[in-house]
Amino acid sequence: MDINGLPLHALVVHAAVVFGPLAALAGLAYLVPRWRDRLRWPLVVSVLIATVSVWVAYFSGEQLTEANEYGGPLAALVETHEERAGMLRISVTAFALVSFVAAWLHTRSGPTRLALAGLVGVLAIVTAVYTVLVGDAGAQIAWYGTTA
Repeated sequence: MDINGLPLHALVVHAAVVFGPLAALAGLAYLVPRWRDRLRWPLVVSVLIATVSVWVAYFSGEQLTEANEYGGPLAALVETHEERAGMLRISVTAFALVSFVAAWLHTRSGPTRLALAGLVGVLAIVTAVYTVLVGDAGAQIAWYGTTA
């Protein structure tokens, strides 16, 4: 699928690249106890947008890969990009689920709230790291063969 001649994948990855780290920052800020109640809804909204954009990028990337034949060194770059994107899909989905549960149970106290906040923080970091790794691999594909 394309929009005005550009593949959908090339357009939607920008939302994933923006909202993945933005959601991760909200997740890390959620670790601060006095900010948790105020940040729960911005966290949920940002991680929801990040998750949807990552999954749309995945499906549009699959269509793009099926429409194009990649060979040689470019095929290895595409494979690396796909492997990292698979990990990103898992991490951002887990991040979203834990964030939703943390927002839902925000009135809890003690170990439950602490454990959920810790999981939100860990998954925020994993999501941020994989967003950067997937984006880097995608950029290597997009700029393959060009000189700086």
